[in-house]
Amino acid sequence: MNKEAGEKEKKSAALNSVLAACFLTTLKVVVGITTGSLGILAEAAHSGLDFVAAIVTYIAVRASGKPADKDHLYGHGKIENFSALVETALLFITCAWIVWEAIHRLAAKSVNVDASIWGFAILIISIAVDVTRSRMLYRVAAKHQSQALEADALHFSTDIWSSAVVVVGLVGVKVASRYPELAFLQKADAVAALIVAAIVIGISFKLGMASVHALMDGNPEGATEKIKAAVEAIEGVCDCHAVRVRRAGPHYFVDMHVSMEGGQTLESAHEIADKVESAVQETFPGADVTVHAEPRHHLGA
Repeated sequence: MNKEAGEKEKKSAALNSVLAACFLTTLKVVVGITTGSLGILAEAAHSGLDFVAAIVTYIAVRASGKPADKDHLYGHGKIENFSALVETALLFITCAWIVWEAIHRLAAKSVNVDASIWGFAILIISIAVDVTRSRMLYRVAAKHQSQALEADALHFSTDIWSSAVVVVGLVGVKVASRYPELAFLQKADAVAALIVAAIVIGISFKLGMASVHALMDGNPEGATEKIKAAVEAIEGVCDCHAVRVRRAGPHYFVDMHVSMEGGQTLESAHEIADKVESAVQETFPGADVTVHAEPRHHLGA
């Protein structure tokens, strides 16, 4: 698949995510208000910010595909990492509201929650949609090394579990309404909302750390070892050192020093350098590779 087709596929995946988030947010708001379920309203708030995050992702995916220019010599890939950080901030805002309202209900409020068939129906629909779109996003993210789409996929994978937790909460409310001796299960909806918040906080922290790591040009885990192993297996290479790897969105930039036998022609050294670039690009497809060749007696310099 060429680069243009790849960018089109990424944009299509991001747009589908926006439409799905809009659909689910609307349904959850309507059913949450109708039933008075904090669990569903918490899910609606979560989906609402997911909708905003999906829009941010769509904008980031479109921008990251722009080629390098005189002001951005390394391209625009970092905007994908930044968008993932924005998504993290939005999710933490959601969690703050969920925790506050859930604790308030547990401690002071007496709220009648209607665990109707509509509540269960919207959550089952939500789980089905989230399973479909998270699989689609994971597939495209892995195919094109897109951190923005990966963050979106993580969001919607989390939604699957959080929706399931809310279903359990509504079941508790339903059981309590039929069996008065189990009245304590009336609080199950608020407890379910707290569990939703805990799940979202966990995934948000993971997303945030990954985004900051990329924005700070952190070395991808295991990248140096993989590159050294691949390069030092090439005939004519004595040593590979001073390896530096940085990631900007889906793109990798690799710099390294390669020691070769001295006395060979420039043409021979260039051929080895080409093999080095190819070896690195087999590990990191599409990587921009810079090789500094040096004679063997400079090893470690």
